Amino acid sequence: MLDFLTISLIILLAVISPGPDFAIVSRNALRYSQKIGLFTAMGVSCGALFHGSYCILGFAIVISKSLLAFNIIKYVGAAYLIYLGIKGLLEKQTSSNQVTIEKFVKEISAAQAFRQGILCNVLNPKTILFFLALFTMMIKPSMSLATQAGYGVEISIIHFSWFSLVALFFSHPKVKLFLGKFFHYITKAFGGLLVIFGLKIATISQH
Repeated sequence: MLDFLTISLIILLAVISPGPDFAIVSRNALRYSQKIGLFTAMGVSCGALFHGSYCILGFAIVISKSLLAFNIIKYVGAAYLIYLGIKGLLEKQTSSNQVTIEKFVKEISAAQAFRQGILCNVLNPKTILFFLALFTMMIKPSMSLATQAGYGVEISIIHFSWFSLVALFFSHPKVKLFLGKFFHYITKAFGGLLVIFGLKIATISQH
């Protein structure tokens, strides 16, 4: 029971730490809608489930031993975040008379939101390193497959629960009405954050 609580706390602290996942979910919830924010959160949680799955199946060893595989994931992930960030930075300012975001932003599809969420999580090498450490030091291979799978599902649920709250907050009408006045600057800020996260990811070492 103590191990379960310890592992759960470690996972929760890692999830709520600000990073690319937080940036993409909050940006999509604020920029588009509650539905888009929640689908982005769902994508992030499925990305976490993917990480847990390959760790349980033993593929984590392959990634940890292969510098090429790690670097491919690292640079593709960095490029993806930088691409999303630059799109935000280059967005033109809209009329200052428009204070509600929905009036001047074309919503993306739920599938696009899900794809952004899952790619943001899956291609983040920091997330990979976290899962490698978690499934090596805390969730040991000697545990039963059912126990490991249970932790994998728990990780996904924690991700979805937290990022759903993030999506619900940033998509709340009062929050959007207030932040809509500064939407252009917030878009630039999120774009800058995604570029910074991308650049930081590109410098991550495997060890």
